[in-house]
Amino acid sequence: MSTRAIVVGTDGTTSSKAAVDWAAREAQRRRLPLHIVHAFDWDWHDPRYDIGNEYVDINRKLAEAVVAAAIDQAWKTAPAADVDGDTLIGHAAPRLLDMARHTELLVLGSRGRGGFGSLLLGSVSQRVATHATCPVVVVRGRGDVDEGPVAAGVDDSSSADVVLAAAFEAAAGRGCALTVVHACLPVIPLWLADVSAADIDTRAQDIAERTELDRQLAPWRDKYPQVPVEIVLTHESPASALVQQSTRAQLVIVGSRGHGVVAGSLLGSTGLQLLHHADCPVHIVRRESETGEQR
Repeated sequence: MSTRAIVVGTDGTTSSKAAVDWAAREAQRRRLPLHIVHAFDWDWHDPRYDIGNEYVDINRKLAEAVVAAAIDQAWKTAPAADVDGDTLIGHAAPRLLDMARHTELLVLGSRGRGGFGSLLLGSVSQRVATHATCPVVVVRGRGDVDEGPVAAGVDDSSSADVVLAAAFEAAAGRGCALTVVHACLPVIPLWLADVSAADIDTRAQDIAERTELDRQLAPWRDKYPQVPVEIVLTHESPASALVQQSTRAQLVIVGSRGHGVVAGSLLGSTGLQLLHHADCPVHIVRRESETGEQR
């Protein structure tokens, strides 16, 4: 498998089929190979039943059928894509996390088999999005949408340029506009502790924040002059603002972590809330320090 392949996990569910379609279109757009994988677990049967090889053969055939159907689906969606597939023995999350070390982009549906119907995000998708060492897209909400802007959440953390690089590239490749969302809570002096944020005059702060954001965006606007850019400066939480933008966007892009997260965590609260509530696919990007030299 190419070290620059896009990998999509499938289990034959409606959610994973949406992920396969999205990944196929993305692979065709980027001119990268698409590798479709399905993981099946069988280890727990061996200690209890003496049917090891027979059980594996049956489930391997079922897994191969799932992958074959997904390959056929991908070719119908993106006829020019270079597509292949494979079956993996083991739990889906650790096998996908292992593949992430050599993958350009990992794509998953928001829900898998099993679990509770009320859950908004499957356990495999959450674990992979949280711990993968490569960029991850979780296809949820309006997964097949190809209209509207790309939306990106940007702060002043060290991941901002990584987010902007991915966002401008995504918007340029899709021929659409880019909405840059920047959340800044009003600064409330200590002697006004009983005053609500809504009552604070933020004009000076807003001007300063927009000036700094324009400075951040300048080199990317120069590099991608064909991409129209809309700036949304908000006093809401980043997650709330981006969830709202997801209702009209075709893709939301955020960094894996911004300010105030627990050390060692690979996914901040904004990304996690988007994975549960966004109305379009969510792209989690990672800095080089998080991906290491493994890709």
